[in-house]
Amino acid sequence: MKYMFAWLLALCLLPGGAVPRAGAQVALPPVGIPDTGRILPGLPDLAGDTLGATEDRLRALRLDRIAALVRRHPDAIERDARGEPAVRGVLVAIGVDGPMIARAREKGFGLINRERLDALGIDIARFRVPDGRSLGRAQRQLAKLLPQAEVDVDHIYFPSGPGGALPGTMLATTAPGGPAPLGLIDGGVAAHPSVAGRVEQQGFARGAPAASEHGTAVASLLVGAGKVQGAAPGQHLLAADVYGADPAGGSASAIARALGWLASRRVAVTTISLVGPDNKLLAAAVSAAQRRGMLIVAAVGNDGPAAPPAYPASYRGVFAVTGVDARRRALPEAGRALDIDFAAPGDAVHAATGAASSGRLRGTSFAAPLVAGRLALHYPVAAIEAIGPAVAALVMEARDLGAKGRDKIYGHGLICGDCGR
Repeated sequence: MKYMFAWLLALCLLPGGAVPRAGAQVALPPVGIPDTGRILPGLPDLAGDTLGATEDRLRALRLDRIAALVRRHPDAIERDARGEPAVRGVLVAIGVDGPMIARAREKGFGLINRERLDALGIDIARFRVPDGRSLGRAQRQLAKLLPQAEVDVDHIYFPSGPGGALPGTMLATTAPGGPAPLGLIDGGVAAHPSVAGRVEQQGFARGAPAASEHGTAVASLLVGAGKVQGAAPGQHLLAADVYGADPAGGSASAIARALGWLASRRVAVTTISLVGPDNKLLAAAVSAAQRRGMLIVAAVGNDGPAAPPAYPASYRGVFAVTGVDARRRALPEAGRALDIDFAAPGDAVHAATGAASSGRLRGTSFAAPLVAGRLALHYPVAAIEAIGPAVAALVMEARDLGAKGRDKIYGHGLICGDCGR
């Protein structure tokens, strides 16, 4: 029960914004395109590796994945000043007005478009980088020119588990409805029998929604019923496809728009099994969704404990989930967030992989929906006053692993330990 008060304290901090968590802070609670630069490669056999060797190999895989994506789509994607992938030639800004846009135009930053996410109360302006300037240099210049605005690149986010596109596959669909307990931001969801008739989908990238193995798997682990059982079987799901057929899919702006749609539908719990860097637009969108009562569950990724902290899992108030194997050991490739909140099965997890297929999958992507599904059973309707009891119930449900009490590897412990079998 001692963790209960820490969770409630964190909940009280929600209106302050989704900011990176301090290391000692208590936490709140591939892809839909045929692109080998995005699909996570099979993990190497890590047996017998020392910890340092494992970290080195995972670090190399992460860098190779980024390099492959940029190399495959040089007209759509480039690196920012930190080497992270982002939409080529585009800067995003929030908190801008007409005079600020005019000032930017005078310095060569052409306005691409403006968009308001009404459900989140966020205005987004997208600017074109002047010819001949790197993304990093342009970001510094525009931020200096518009000091009252939040300026960032439009980062690209990767799935935290394997799975590519499913061309020509029928999408899982249902008639549009009202509020839903569960939301998903990922690739599109195929019409597997375990989820068919209970998934409403919306696209937030070119060519979306389009069925993907990764999105289908995560959806089945959320609401699957029948041969593939999810943690919240039979529930209605709103699925936002942020990849589609877009080379620059999975961007921060696409995820922000997806959060806006889910917030407008009063989704209670949203799963994001995607990882990438800290981003000002994504942080603002996460914070705004939380203030509407949405709880967000995110995977920590599969780039190893030496990788940079994963976002959105590292934002304050987001439930960061790691994966464990059948012996309840943390996956050696599991990434990290500034805090870990829960663990769930992440190895040989049985999930739908297409309209007529299923398989055993590995990755923290497939642990996150198990936690989200269980959380939604305690928190079926978005309501600030109901968060405390729902989080308390989930914490009490967790099976303690590792060091006694909450720890840095398993968080509060294992959720849904027999799920995905």
